[in-house]
Amino acid sequence: MTFPALAVADWRRRVQASYAAVREATDLFAAHDRWRRERDELFASHPATPLLPDDLRDFTGLPVRPYDPDWRFELELTAADARGFEFETGTDGVVPFELIGIADLPGVGTLDVWRLASYGGGIFLPVKDALAGRPGGTYGGGRYLLDTVKGADFGAGAAPDSLVLDFNFAYNPSCAYDPMWACPLAPPGNVVQVDIPVGERYGAKH
Repeated sequence: MTFPALAVADWRRRVQASYAAVREATDLFAAHDRWRRERDELFASHPATPLLPDDLRDFTGLPVRPYDPDWRFELELTAADARGFEFETGTDGVVPFELIGIADLPGVGTLDVWRLASYGGGIFLPVKDALAGRPGGTYGGGRYLLDTVKGADFGAGAAPDSLVLDFNFAYNPSCAYDPMWACPLAPPGNVVQVDIPVGERYGAKH
C-alpha cells in the first residue's frame, strides 16, 4: 500500500471490525483476547502502525492485562452543564469537543463523556488514572476508552441513555508511540485518583 491515507483508512476499518466482534461476543474473555491479538497484529505488520522503526524491530506484543469482568460497567449518563474544550492539532486544525454527560463509576469516580463537535461527531471518553506516568503503569497522558468515530465503541447499555464502558479495552493513543500524531489527552474531568489495573499498559521502554 503506497498511499498513507488509504493505509489509515484500512487501519480504522480493521479496528471497527474488531470492536463489532466485541459488541457481539458472549464470551468476553475470548473477545478480549481476540482484540489484544488483532491489535498486536496491526502494530506489528500494518503500514499505518504508530510504532517507530526502532520500536517495531523489537516489538513482541503490547502489554495488556488479563480480562477482569469487575471493570466492565453499564452506566446511565447524568446531565451536566454545557461546556467544551478545543484541541489544537498540527494537521487537523482546532478540534472542538462538547460535554454530553457524566458517567459515575462505583469505586472509581466520575468521568466526563464528550462529543466531537465537528464532522463525523462521535463519542469520546479518555481516562487518566493514578498509574499514569509511573514505571510499568499507564501512559502519562491517559488512555482512550471510547472514540466511536474511529470505531472504539462498546455500544449502548440496556437502560436508556446508557453506555457500556469496559476498561479492559482501555488503550494508548497513537501519540504514545509516535510524536507525529496529535492526540487529545484527558482533560481534568477525565482524571481519577484510583489505579485502573486493566487494559493496555505503557511498556518499560517508553
